[in-house]
Amino acid sequence: MSSSALMNFEALAAGPVQHQPYTYLMAESVVTPEQAAQIRADYPAINEPGYLPLSKLERKGAFAAITDDLMSPRLAEILGEKLGIDLTGKPRMITVRRISKLSDGPIHNDSKSKILTMLLYLNEHWDESDAGCIRVLNGPDDFADYAAQVPPLAGQVFAFLRSDNSWHGHLPFEGERYVIQVTFLTSQDELDRKENRGGLQYFLKKLLRQRN
Repeated sequence: MSSSALMNFEALAAGPVQHQPYTYLMAESVVTPEQAAQIRADYPAINEPGYLPLSKLERKGAFAAITDDLMSPRLAEILGEKLGIDLTGKPRMITVRRISKLSDGPIHNDSKSKILTMLLYLNEHWDESDAGCIRVLNGPDDFADYAAQVPPLAGQVFAFLRSDNSWHGHLPFEGERYVIQVTFLTSQDELDRKENRGGLQYFLKKLLRQRN
């Protein structure tokens, strides 16, 4: 880890990889609780549910530092080595969430335009319930049929290769749920499309909620 990096790349590289029911990695302490607190303090003003593209957000302080790390070649190298895929030159999209609503997190599989997704969690505390904890699911029909679960606590990482059976999601949760998502995509065209759609959807939802 370079002296300027906020992310602990060694902790990410030490995370165990599983290959059933699909290929995924779980890691801990990728940022410290203190670093996560700094990132939250410098978080952009996101007051609506949903993920917002980083390109639409103001970056400063520790938030800028962690997103620099997430865009670094080192991240792509580690994830590629760990999960057995060449990410060289693949475009990546960073999206940022602070607020979850109850309808978020249904069981889904991701589109074929996604190659690999990584989630970095930044929450100081989490209650004892399973709500909001992402699950590695064995199929598309039952939240109770899962292989692993990741609490969204500071420094926890979940990364996985998209496949025909990469089912995942979380039980309904409403409230603050800090998470930054990195997605490697198949093409620049897909990146441009998702960036534009994500920003538009967010601001339309915000406008609708303001009117209501």
